[in-house]
Amino acid sequence: MRIWGKRAWALLLALFLAGGAAGCGARPGDGGQVSVKTATAAKGKLEATQTISGALAPARVANVVTKLAGQVLAVKADVGDRVQAGQVLVEIDTKELQAQLQQAEAAVDSVREQAEQARLGMEAAQVAVANAKVALDAAQKYYDRIKALYDAGAASQSQLDDAQTKLDQAKNGYATAAKQFEATKKQYEAVSGAGLAQAEAAANTIRVNMSNAVITSPITGVITNRNINPGELAAPTSPQPLLVVADTATLKLQGTVGQEAVPLLAVGQKVTVTLDALPGREFTGTVTQVGPVATATGQRFPVEVSLANPGELKAGMTARAVFKLTAPEGVVIPLTAVRTEGGGDYVFVVKEGKVERRPVTLGLRNEDRVMVLKGLEVGEEVAVTNVGVLQDGMAVKVE
Repeated sequence: MRIWGKRAWALLLALFLAGGAAGCGARPGDGGQVSVKTATAAKGKLEATQTISGALAPARVANVVTKLAGQVLAVKADVGDRVQAGQVLVEIDTKELQAQLQQAEAAVDSVREQAEQARLGMEAAQVAVANAKVALDAAQKYYDRIKALYDAGAASQSQLDDAQTKLDQAKNGYATAAKQFEATKKQYEAVSGAGLAQAEAAANTIRVNMSNAVITSPITGVITNRNINPGELAAPTSPQPLLVVADTATLKLQGTVGQEAVPLLAVGQKVTVTLDALPGREFTGTVTQVGPVATATGQRFPVEVSLANPGELKAGMTARAVFKLTAPEGVVIPLTAVRTEGGGDYVFVVKEGKVERRPVTLGLRNEDRVMVLKGLEVGEEVAVTNVGVLQDGMAVKVE
């Protein structure tokens, strides 16, 4: 009985192992092969749609800030008001600046008066130089004549010495006059040049600050925020803008698309836009930007669509833009043939009863087909069923 029991257990174990081997990926009667259906990689074009959704945003938003610190006299626009570019929005008190400007302009007048006095002094010194030069020339001629007579024995030593003294005095007088002229000239240049320019610059700075007291709208749009009131102090360092102006004449929708769609998009391309708030309505948008760099979330690229606002659209409304894309002719296979692992895509190519795992680079796809950009040739057969249980080199039975 013990011998029979051991033999029975061994027989049962052998039957269990055989049954387990037969059940791994194969069906009874298929000779241990996995049954698959295949599709032929065909040459053709592929059409697909991609959708981006989000909230409409103004095409432009401008924060109205102040360059001048001061008390606000008037705020001439409120939330909801439509304003034009250049329209006055805020006025700031300039009493202190006006007083400073009066002082600066008085300083300019004083410097100009000093420059005029220096100019007159320079002209007087120039006349003195001319007179000294005349005296020097006369003394030089006198000395030359006495020297010639002295050499001829017709003039005494005392006469020559007297002529030399007069010449030396004339030279000293000329040198003094020339030095005085250079001094007055430098004084005039300093006052009329750098001095006057500095005084005028100070006055102009105050005038510019006064012009900053009138704050205008940088763009045409609608006031969306107001953070200032008359009597309050405005400051350039304030964390909040005085007002916010949004250009809602054009709205934009931003989203991302897969990298396979990027080559098929172009700035200026028209797209259909729908809104939840306006069911049954369709609007035409225009692609205004296709981002050249993928977003931080992976292989997706930012896209911006702009659409003209006919009047009923509001910033913040939920919208969807649908891109109708057509890929150029290439290799197309069923989407069910593709598997993804470790961030890479692959298919199983069926050849002579076996499968070869083949990495592929994919392009545009729709609900049931995908474009293969690299890794597969037209005419090759790919498995489209039981793909999840296939392994490289596995024998298969094509149904």
